[in-house]
Amino acid sequence: MKYNYIAIEGTIGAGKTSLAGMLAEEYNARLIPEQFEDNDFLPKFYKDPSKYAFPLELSFLASRFQQLKNELSVNDLFKPFTISDYFINKSLIFARQTLADDEYALYSKLFSIINLSLPRPDLLVYLYLSVDRLKSNIQKRGRPYELDIENEYLTKIQGGYFEYIRQQSDTRILIIDTNQLDFVNNTDHYQMIKGIIMKDYPLGIHTIAPF
Repeated sequence: MKYNYIAIEGTIGAGKTSLAGMLAEEYNARLIPEQFEDNDFLPKFYKDPSKYAFPLELSFLASRFQQLKNELSVNDLFKPFTISDYFINKSLIFARQTLADDEYALYSKLFSIINLSLPRPDLLVYLYLSVDRLKSNIQKRGRPYELDIENEYLTKIQGGYFEYIRQQSDTRILIIDTNQLDFVNNTDHYQMIKGIIMKDYPLGIHTIAPF
């Protein structure tokens, strides 16, 4: 195994949780899934973003930090490597899109303090899907609090990811265009994306469109 820690990222509905779970099962990896469904602020945020954005982002940050700190600080001799379906820096990406400037300034200071104590993934994988495909996947999985997410919000979040990625020079980042892939239901597509991820990449940004 070329990597000890892989993080799978993508905008809401990109399939990151499904892919992380499939890879973890095949490689007997330790899986760290994001615990977003336990966040009581999430349904409230989608109904009233301006009121609940700050407590939502703070609660996500605290939850993500605690989970990663607990999981990554303990070595598991029976799990060769770790896969998470999120990267904690997504906290900044979402907060930049949802918070007012003064709230974001405070939030980013808090983030900088806690982020120093967490290891960075050896490889960050970003699954790119068009907004239409994202919206379709969101509708299919049918979480009630997600059904009213607007295309504009998805576009802003996806733009936030790309802005963040462009600024990274010391991270190994792989962007995969998955618009023509169905890795959940098509074994050949899963094998293809797995092969792409498991290659040895140098530091920097690598973009791949399989079709």
